[in-house]
Amino acid sequence: MKLVTYRADMEAAARLGVLAGDLVVDVEALAKSQGKVLPSGMLALIDQGQPSLATLKECLANANGRFAPGCATATSNVTLLAPIPRPRKNIFGIGLNYVEHVAESARSLDTAKELPKQPVIFSKPPTTVIGPGMAIEHNARITQQMDWEVELAVIMGTRARRVTKADALNYVFGYSVMIDVSARDNRRAGQWIFSKGQDTYAPFGPCIVTADEIADPQNLDLWLTVNGKEKQRSHTRHMLFKVDDLISDISSGITLEPGDIIATGTPDGVGAGRNPQEWLWPGDVVVACVEGIGTLRHPVVNATPD
Repeated sequence: MKLVTYRADMEAAARLGVLAGDLVVDVEALAKSQGKVLPSGMLALIDQGQPSLATLKECLANANGRFAPGCATATSNVTLLAPIPRPRKNIFGIGLNYVEHVAESARSLDTAKELPKQPVIFSKPPTTVIGPGMAIEHNARITQQMDWEVELAVIMGTRARRVTKADALNYVFGYSVMIDVSARDNRRAGQWIFSKGQDTYAPFGPCIVTADEIADPQNLDLWLTVNGKEKQRSHTRHMLFKVDDLISDISSGITLEPGDIIATGTPDGVGAGRNPQEWLWPGDVVVACVEGIGTLRHPVVNATPD
């Protein structure tokens, strides 16, 4: 299933939906129409786990494309938000996780040329998250080196503490797309959180695809364009540390909880690695896609002054 968080109009509250063709079906309303109970928000559904997912699948099967009044709206008539508009805690970011990106970073960003022996982990605060189509803010007072990175995002479904690699994927709720925006000139003594943690620096969505529909997260194409020109194209099989490696490694010392997000790293082709280097500026449009999940499209604008 492709799960979304949406708003029917500018004044409406955020709601949990599931995509059915060109429709967004309201999960709570669908369940109510069949005498069942399901939540109205994504985090609540994740917390409830597989029993509620099973109920949702049953409701969709029962409806068979014929939804009771008030249950479904054309996708074109709603606004999609980030699937989790406000994560409960920081996003786990993974740096230097594709071999070619390690090489380009060593050339242009003074990182080590050797392949990491363990995942390189940083974080992005919840305030970085924006939904599909929302503007990425370029703050010229802070950065002249805004960069792009397309990434597969992993959403945890079950509390994971010291899990083995063999069991790791059993803890995943689903997968999404994230753009890890970075201000390359804002790294501080090797620390990345200010570079990668500024407001609007985590476009996220357009949906969460439940884990049962992604047979192998290491078998997905991903790509990114800027102003229609392809900048990145790769495949998740080229990750240095696979999704199961990342979950096992992080959970060895930090408990992963339902709704936690891991941005799994980016392939080569970032602006910093190009010759000459390229950066994002107001007026640019960034489009990112992960196969089987969806596409994000975001304009870059001048940051609004306080």
